[in-house]
Amino acid sequence: MVTVALLAGCGGGGGGSQPAGSTKLTMTEYSFSPSDVTVANGKVVFYLVNAGGLSHDMVIKDKSSGSKIAASELISAGDSFVFTINSLPAGSYNFVCDQPGHEASGMKGTLTVT
Repeated sequence: MVTVALLAGCGGGGGGSQPAGSTKLTMTEYSFSPSDVTVANGKVVFYLVNAGGLSHDMVIKDKSSGSKIAASELISAGDSFVFTINSLPAGSYNFVCDQPGHEASGMKGTLTVT
């Protein structure tokens, strides 16, 4: 079972600072940058920066079943958010923005956990 801890987001134009050891992902219409990410297994911390004009989120899905593993809060345009997953096993996952139409418009990527 995966345990998810969500920490308070930082406001204002991507303000706040990236936590040490975190992986930064920038979200815009309609992409993640980078879209291919590799992290070590165990506790995983993402620093999500919404540089777009719409709200976005990050949903991590099991690659084989498509089931949701973890999801961030919805991040408003210009905001940033620290998204922590306390235990993510090694494997390959997909991540998407699950706002209506965003994934279909190309807002998705691949997460490899080593």
